[in-house]
Amino acid sequence: MQNILFLLLLVLLIGISSNYAYSQEMRLATFQETAQVIIDKSISQNVTASITLQSTSIQEIKIPAELEQKIRENNRISAVTLTNQNQCILGVDNMACILINVKRDSADKNFLDIQKSTIKISDQLIDEINQVFDTKAEFHSTFIHTDDKSRVALETSGIISGRGTVSAVYTMPTEDTDSMYEKISAMLIPKTIRDSGGFYDVARDLSKQENSKMTFSIIPIENKSLLQLRLSVDYPQTALRVNEVNPLEFLNVKNLDRSDYFSAGFYPLNSIIQVIVLSPEDTSILNIKGNILPTQIIDNEKIPTDITKEGWIFDPEKGQKIQGKYIFGEKTSVSNEELKFSLDKESTQNTTPEEIKFDESVAIVIIITIVAIAAAVFYLKGYKK
Repeated sequence: MQNILFLLLLVLLIGISSNYAYSQEMRLATFQETAQVIIDKSISQNVTASITLQSTSIQEIKIPAELEQKIRENNRISAVTLTNQNQCILGVDNMACILINVKRDSADKNFLDIQKSTIKISDQLIDEINQVFDTKAEFHSTFIHTDDKSRVALETSGIISGRGTVSAVYTMPTEDTDSMYEKISAMLIPKTIRDSGGFYDVARDLSKQENSKMTFSIIPIENKSLLQLRLSVDYPQTALRVNEVNPLEFLNVKNLDRSDYFSAGFYPLNSIIQVIVLSPEDTSILNIKGNILPTQIIDNEKIPTDITKEGWIFDPEKGQKIQGKYIFGEKTSVSNEELKFSLDKESTQNTTPEEIKFDESVAIVIIITIVAIAAAVFYLKGYKK
């Protein structure tokens, strides 16, 4: 009898240990939530706070498989974007836009050739896109991107913009962000994710703010597409006054909770807080309230060595661009007091904000879209063994 009891106890202990080990095994979901704050002292002098919900699965962000495949398999399409941003592109005011970004064909020698080539591609998609999003966007113009300043400042690859990209611009009457976000998120995001709270709830609340805007992008990457729903709020001319960084202040919350969608397993890299500081002067960080995580270098990027711990990874941690990423580890919530840090000027450079300004209207959609790609790359690198 004692032997039987001992065996039962042993089986129970093994089961508990196995379940614990299994629960601690890192997993990577295709769905990701990212909170971002861009403190731009160099280009616009604005602070932009945003929530991005993204996935590479059309089950988690629902667009028709036929449309996704058609966009992805056209080698010249770099992105399709729906947005109600003010001045989505130069020459467009107070209108919502659908932008179909196309890589320029080297055989096109003049503007008329470029326009015809671009419209030939975009016209094959716009009716289907209008049907999917219940919109009635009509052709407005083509825009040739000739400026790389925003791409260089953010050190991005030019997926959304940069030399060699042409936008076919379709416009429609704009609508309030909260109603637009409610409609588009109900179309795209499954109820199980919407009901799981987390960053989605923060985005829904932010959509009611006066300067909030919504952007949805389809970005082909190899044999799949990165699907991004992004809600952003702009705080004009506030960046130069920011010396103590409190990310949650700009998201209008005191605590940020992870989505319950990840509660079934251990998904430490699927919820990320990202802060980017752009400055014309060399800057460093100090007075960090939270933890600084030990890291390793994978593909030239700092990745935490212990993903069960919560804290910051700064890469780079000083210079004219600072980037910090906060991961939750085993925690499901973080408070504003745990995320604060300060900025310290190291030296004064000759370059002033005015000297490196460029047309903001061309950069708005570019900046709010491409920064989330960096977070996606980060969590994919972090998953490598």
